[in-house]
Amino acid sequence: MAEELEKTRTTVDIYDEQYNIVGYESTSHVRMVASIVDDKMREIKAKNPYLDTKKLAVLTAVNIVNEYLKAKNKLEKLEEKQKDEGHL
Repeated sequence: MAEELEKTRTTVDIYDEQYNIVGYESTSHVRMVASIVDDKMREIKAKNPYLDTKKLAVLTAVNIVNEYLKAKNKLEKLEEKQKDEGHL
């Protein structure tokens, strides 16, 4: 029978708001994710000081997903290259 994972509850601050995050990831992982989101929100706000919080959150999500897709694509290309070279 598969081992059941316990959920953890982690309180984080993102853009001066507290959030309780519940999930299976470690507390340190959740805090790292929250820190990255907070940093990205502050970076975007610095460049666009008139954004309201809702638009700032959406632009942050768009930017982070864009970065994720670029990294995923790069990884897929590297994996394909390794496969072609017989390393996988």
